[in-house]
Amino acid sequence: MRIPLKSRKRKGFLAGVDQLLNSAVLILLLIGIVLVYAATRDWFAANGLDPEYYLKRQVVNVIIGITLACGTTLIDYRLLRAYTPFVWGLGVLGLVAVLIPGLGSTINGARSWISFPGGLQFQPAELAKISIIVGMALILSERMTGLNRPSNKQVLQALALAGLPMVLIVAQPDFGTVLIISAAVITMISLSGASLYWVTGLLVTGAVGVYVAVASGEVSEYQLDRLESFVDPLANPLASGYQLRQARITIGSGGLLGKGLFDGPQTNGRFVPEQQTDFIFTVAGEELGFLGSSFILLLYLILLMRAFAIARTTTDLFGKMVCIGVVAWFSFQIFENIGMTMGVMPMTGVPLPFLSYGGSAMFANMIAFGLLQNVYQRTRRNS
Repeated sequence: MRIPLKSRKRKGFLAGVDQLLNSAVLILLLIGIVLVYAATRDWFAANGLDPEYYLKRQVVNVIIGITLACGTTLIDYRLLRAYTPFVWGLGVLGLVAVLIPGLGSTINGARSWISFPGGLQFQPAELAKISIIVGMALILSERMTGLNRPSNKQVLQALALAGLPMVLIVAQPDFGTVLIISAAVITMISLSGASLYWVTGLLVTGAVGVYVAVASGEVSEYQLDRLESFVDPLANPLASGYQLRQARITIGSGGLLGKGLFDGPQTNGRFVPEQQTDFIFTVAGEELGFLGSSFILLLYLILLMRAFAIARTTTDLFGKMVCIGVVAWFSFQIFENIGMTMGVMPMTGVPLPFLSYGGSAMFANMIAFGLLQNVYQRTRRNS
């Protein structure tokens, strides 16, 4: 039997997905590959190393990430309800494993990585973002008939579910990831319909927790130096303030049109530490200029607007809460990363979604992207 053309189109893999969201993410991924190459090729070549080392690895990261996104889109997200405890437990096990001597690796002062043979590394905290959002979405969406808000018991359960992984992340310590997860948790609680007292209490508790951590010495001297540099960039310009000062110089030197791709003197001289990861936006600022950087920001705006539209459109409460968590996660992480390169946010060592080099973050970002497309696809089919 011959299937009509219209019906055949609907059977395609891309049928029913948000094409605008797809386009924004794919363009960001391509820009990220180019920027990672621009940030590393000259320095590696000058030191007799493979100038395409990071380029090749980032291409592999993107390919794996796209595969994970496709897999996440194919499986109905509503089936995650049954597997949420397993997903959450897997996230917690990863966070416990990284703290075990011999398993966890310390990089930049944080024991946040598990190293594998061949130089491969995995950061369990990235998986924890997914597990916390999915777990909280399940609890906050299970409401009794006739109620338009979660009960106090459900809010407590959701906070407990998020609390244990966050404590383990603090123990690494990785305060940047904790801030991002906290933003997602507070946003999900507030938009779930919970009482305003819960939101106020969480904000006050968070502020008190930061004060206690600093006063008790739980925050390392390295992290305190970063906070000091945020308050006063000139306080220690050759040490903790060096990275921020160089980041500002690099972005500002790009002007309107930029120095040209692969022609940024600051980037090629690697004056900005970690410029292929946490400070990838400085490469865009110098080599692509204000217009190129603005285009990247436009792509992020499209991504967030489409994600918010998906959350607003779906009638399934579980899917809505998942989308809200992803939107909050992406929004705060994008703002924090770009803000810290320009000195309007403290340096926390978080990557820029879809652009920064790295496997763990890329995989988590693409799974979250797949969840957004999954909710969109099922919402269209049921409408």
